[in-house]
Amino acid sequence: MTIQVGDKIPNISITAITSEGQSNITTNEVFRGKKVVMFALPGAFTPTCSASHLPGYVVKHEEIKARGIDTIACLSVNDAFVMSAWGESQNTDGNILLIADGSCNLTQALGMELDLTERGLGVRSQRYVLIADDGVVTHLNLEPSPGELSNSDADTVLGML
Repeated sequence: MTIQVGDKIPNISITAITSEGQSNITTNEVFRGKKVVMFALPGAFTPTCSASHLPGYVVKHEEIKARGIDTIACLSVNDAFVMSAWGESQNTDGNILLIADGSCNLTQALGMELDLTERGLGVRSQRYVLIADDGVVTHLNLEPSPGELSNSDADTVLGML
C-alpha cells in the first residue's frame, strides 16, 4: 500500500550519510518532532537524479530550511558507499541527509518501489517528494515516470511551503 497524506512514516532502520560519515538510525530519529522534506529517486549517479534532482536541493537548501524545514533528506535504493560517494560528488556538504536504502526496506514500507529489472537496475524507488510534520505526511508528489522531474523538484517544494 502506497503511503498517503495523513499517514505516519513507519519506523524503519536506515543508513544515513551525513558530513560526519554513515550511521545506522531509525526513521523516527529523522522525522520525530521535525518538519522534513524527503525526496526519493531511482538511483545515485543516474542522469536525471545527478543532473537535476539532487543538485536542485543542494542549491535551494537554505531557502527550503528558511521556510521552517528542519531536515532535507534524499532517499535512494543504493548502498551507503555509493550514497557517500554521490554526496561528495554533488557537494551536499552535510546540507542534505542522504538515506541509503540498499535493501529497499523503507521504500517497500512506503509502497514506493519501482521494478526496473528489465533495464538492469533491479528494484528501485519511484521518484517523489514528501513533506512530513512530526512523522505524518502532509504533502506527497509522485512523478508519473522515473525519468520525469516536474513535481518533486526543489522549486516545487518551495511553492508548497
